[in-house]
Amino acid sequence: MEMTKTKTQPVNMMAEVTRCPWSTNDPLYLAYHDEEWGRPNHDGRRLFEKIILEGAQSGLSWITILRKRENYRNAFAGFDPAKVAVFDGADVERLMGDAGIIRNQAKIRSAINNAKTFVEHFGDDEDAFSAFLWGFVDGEPIVNQRKTMDDITAITDISTEMSKALKKLGFSFIGPTTCYAMMQAAGMVDDHLVTCFCHTSNRS
Repeated sequence: MEMTKTKTQPVNMMAEVTRCPWSTNDPLYLAYHDEEWGRPNHDGRRLFEKIILEGAQSGLSWITILRKRENYRNAFAGFDPAKVAVFDGADVERLMGDAGIIRNQAKIRSAINNAKTFVEHFGDDEDAFSAFLWGFVDGEPIVNQRKTMDDITAITDISTEMSKALKKLGFSFIGPTTCYAMMQAAGMVDDHLVTCFCHTSNRS
């Protein structure tokens, strides 16, 4: 179920604002940094998508995945767990031939497995999946006060706990680092630097 989201005001990409240094000058990356990363997202399907894409990123740069995200959405039925859960060998073969995504069979099979696991435990209740994930931060974003990139960790106790819980359910390609990256992307934690205009304390 698509939940209502708070609209963010578009940002002039050329504006003189302070951003996290990782955002680079790539327009796609800038938009992702300014409008999506670190902003709370409770949409269960989008959270499922983030888990799959963060897993696909393993060993690669995020911009590589970001540039392929629309291709992934087309290839994986909009990341509808119920549809992906019934993918079969023919679909794996189709995906392995799709140059628009990362053609790694283990990652493709993991995505299908994760969809099956989603359906097994949450059915078609995407809100329940969202509530499950957000429950690890008690439903509220953790607003960190990072001053430098060196202050940002790749793993936390919470992401480790989330990873263990998801693996127990049957999810794969979902280690603590992947979980924390998803938490950052979904706004469960705000890891924008305190000097960045996107940090919670600097948003109007």
